[in-house]
Amino acid sequence: MEKESLIKETRNNVGTLKINRPERRNALSPDLLADLHLTLKKWSEDDAVRVVVITGNSEKAFSAGYDIPAIPTEISPEAAEFLKEKNSLENALNSVKNFPFPVIAMINGYCFGAGLNLAMCCDIRIGADHIKAGMPPAKLGLVYHPEGLSQFIEVIGMAKTREIFFTGHTYSGREVKEMGLVDHLVPGNALSKTVYAMADEISKNAPLALKGTKKILNMIGKYFLIGSEHLNEAQALVVEAFNSNDLKEGQTAFIEKRNPVFIGK
Repeated sequence: MEKESLIKETRNNVGTLKINRPERRNALSPDLLADLHLTLKKWSEDDAVRVVVITGNSEKAFSAGYDIPAIPTEISPEAAEFLKEKNSLENALNSVKNFPFPVIAMINGYCFGAGLNLAMCCDIRIGADHIKAGMPPAKLGLVYHPEGLSQFIEVIGMAKTREIFFTGHTYSGREVKEMGLVDHLVPGNALSKTVYAMADEISKNAPLALKGTKKILNMIGKYFLIGSEHLNEAQALVVEAFNSNDLKEGQTAFIEKRNPVFIGK
């Protein structure tokens, strides 16, 4: 029997999604992201699941990010348009962000790239005190998509978003909390108990209050989205990086575990 890449569990009014690719440090694959999107869509159809917990099914990793070898190194204008409308990562992130009830990220290990973006789309982030987190697009030759950058700005502010994306630095332990990437940092052996105590507390509150408050907060959060007059320019910058030799070099260096040599083309 093929192993599930996303484990789904429900207990009372709490749903749990466990990213289950430990051999890849829970890297996000297109199939897994589609499953996450469809599961949240199904759960949103009624009020049975009033809190969602997203975590990694491994003490070592929440998610190490998007599967780097799966990133295309050449992209046509038609493909760029398709990705803009149908991108599995953005669909999954939007499903988390717009789920009608609160979503908690239980961060239990490595949390990088798209995995960290996934955590930013959750309403609350609780991490184990041994976690490591960072955003490596600049080290790979990628320009991160505008909506993703907006999701970081909404949570941690413009200045810290600039630092995290410009440096590609890996933050550890207390640094993760200081940068605002988690709301609470607890000992690893207390993580699950802490998260589910909060989830149970939230799940007992009035459904209309939870849904209404989240919807209004998301309306306010739209303030951080890039304006339509600049969106095409931003998308062109993303596509230019996708088509660059630097992206190929960044991917190759990542796979070969060496420092990349970028030329700016």
